[in-house]
Amino acid sequence: MINGIIGEKLGMTQIFLEDGSIVAVTVIEAGPCAVVQIKRKDKDGYDAVQLSFREIKKVQRINKPDMGQFKKANLQPARYLREVSADIGDVQVGQTIYADIFKKGEKIDVTGVSIGKGFAGVMKRHNFKGGPETHGSMFHRAPGSIGSSSYPSRVWKNKKLPGHMGMEQKTIQRLEIVDVRKEENLILIKGAVPGCKGRLVMLKKAKKG
Repeated sequence: MINGIIGEKLGMTQIFLEDGSIVAVTVIEAGPCAVVQIKRKDKDGYDAVQLSFREIKKVQRINKPDMGQFKKANLQPARYLREVSADIGDVQVGQTIYADIFKKGEKIDVTGVSIGKGFAGVMKRHNFKGGPETHGSMFHRAPGSIGSSSYPSRVWKNKKLPGHMGMEQKTIQRLEIVDVRKEENLILIKGAVPGCKGRLVMLKKAKKG
């Protein structure tokens, strides 16, 4: 059994449940994904499968190592390759994985790259309180003193400072699947997931059950 699938975030919408309530959902185009390679514990040290997503026509855009894997598996080259853990008992190279590996009501973990927000100051990036805004304090949104006197005469690592905000890999755990539509390769997930429209996401069975 394969524990995950590659997908693309299509956006958000809302749907009506059977009891008439409205729930906000994220729509993910999940698969179809082909099994390109199988990793075995006795040979590779762990059990996993390598999945491909989004077939690509311009094969010159694929590097030689990846192209070799596709040829070995006798599969059409694809844009994305990702590994997911699996119980590889009945999995075969070339097998196609669809959205129905998940079921309605199941909990999953979703990993994606968050939306980039450019350069941000400490108040926006780290929720600093800031200084007084009146009485001519002249100190409003700056980070303040960051020095450490004569020792160590440098700024400590991991100091909270202004910088690039967003564009980080994030995992949201235990999100609920509201609906699975295998014919359309769609999975509807309750709530928001990391990333913007068109961003690649990984859907995996929840680690925490």
